[in-house]
Amino acid sequence: MPIDLSSDDYFMREALRLAQMAANADEVPVGAVIVRDGRIIARAHNQVELLRDATAHAEMLAITQAAHALGDWRLDGCTLFVTKEPCPMCAGAITLSRLKRVVYGVRDERAGGAGSVFSITSCDGLNHCVEVSGGLREQQARTLLQEFFRQKRQTAA
Repeated sequence: MPIDLSSDDYFMREALRLAQMAANADEVPVGAVIVRDGRIIARAHNQVELLRDATAHAEMLAITQAAHALGDWRLDGCTLFVTKEPCPMCAGAITLSRLKRVVYGVRDERAGGAGSVFSITSCDGLNHCVEVSGGLREQQARTLLQEFFRQKRQTAA
């Protein structure tokens, strides 16, 4: 069966590839791609350690790239695929940049900003509402995170 290059699954696989790149660079393994009209316009992975910048999350970097690609901060009609549910900072940026959709892999039960703990991407009191769906390739995203932190704990011991 041929690969559908415009499917949610295809784009999440690309985000997972980027998350693996983050892990290989000793960054928390989160990857993100932003898609418009079936084409990837931005891709990033966490670079907090590399850039020594707490805001260098995959989502934030991808939003900045997408804005440059489109020449506009409004990302109307764009979908963000990210391996882990966005944190509150990223969920705020997602809402403010007016992304249409967010598709994530694994929920963040501690600090999720797209419905798990906080509902920043919902319509309550904000001027933009983001469609959110989670669980796509969840097990792969979870395994990447678990393996990364397992190795971190073993190294620290």
